Amino acid sequence: MAQRIVELLTPALTRADPDGTDAVVVDATLGAGGHSELLLDTFPGLRVIAIDRDENAIAIAGQRLSRFGDRIGFHRARYDELPGILASAGAPGARIDGALFDLGVSSMQLDQADRGFAYSVDAPLDMRMNSQDELTAADILNTYGHGELARVLSEYGDERFAGKIASAVLREREREPFTTSGRLVELLYASIPAATRRTGGHPAKRTFQALRIEVNHELDSLRHALPAALAGLRVGGRVVVMSYQSLEDKIVKKEFAQRVTSRTPPGLPVELPGAAARFSLVTRGAERPDDAELDRNPRSAPVRVRAIERIAEEAPL
Repeated sequence: MAQRIVELLTPALTRADPDGTDAVVVDATLGAGGHSELLLDTFPGLRVIAIDRDENAIAIAGQRLSRFGDRIGFHRARYDELPGILASAGAPGARIDGALFDLGVSSMQLDQADRGFAYSVDAPLDMRMNSQDELTAADILNTYGHGELARVLSEYGDERFAGKIASAVLREREREPFTTSGRLVELLYASIPAATRRTGGHPAKRTFQALRIEVNHELDSLRHALPAALAGLRVGGRVVVMSYQSLEDKIVKKEFAQRVTSRTPPGLPVELPGAAARFSLVTRGAERPDDAELDRNPRSAPVRVRAIERIAEEAPL
């Protein structure tokens, strides 16, 4: 949905000039750099602050985007470190005109088999987006207790058979610790009933999602990053979020709903001073890819896009 993302950000990035001069946008999930490249090409005056925790992403995107020179700055960090990044990047008053979050695992990471994100190939059970982090998917499988592992699978993967899978993992790791994804996939095929396997998609999908979220603390990071991005917006600035699973989308939906709601108690005949909402929704609900997008990019099928705009500064205390 690249062109739709550009459409959603255009009003925020062209308020001073149609070519984006003096506008600053944060690409909070740089990946291979596709969104940043499109924005920089579309708006010749735009400056991008690019963030990714993955050193491979920074290296690949850095080479791809080198032609833009100092119009883009690269920061290897988690996106919940945004306030410090804005200050160090010299964003005026640490304020920005737009921010884009393309959540979850990137296509680049899925295609790097040795990272362990994909269940379609046998690879080390790593799943770290930042190789300097200590916790891996193998560590979770080999050290978490039954209750803790079942909670992760149920809460982050919505796995109906979380308890059964956790029991099987604990039995198997006594025989031999888990090191590769192939053995885990075999266990999941054996643990999930055949009727569910026939109708519920790949039996490893939910477990791999849950492990990846736990390894990278993705939901906690998102809960901290969204308020930081919204606080950094100038009036007229926009935040656009692309979510790929319901847990992410619920966090985004809740945060946005709070921001567009007046703080005046229900039933009062007038708006209390300073209580009016400072943000307005740009999208009605979550936008989904159309058939043409799905034909071009089948991986876009689960995406939900939400956008919000700052319409007023915060009231002074």
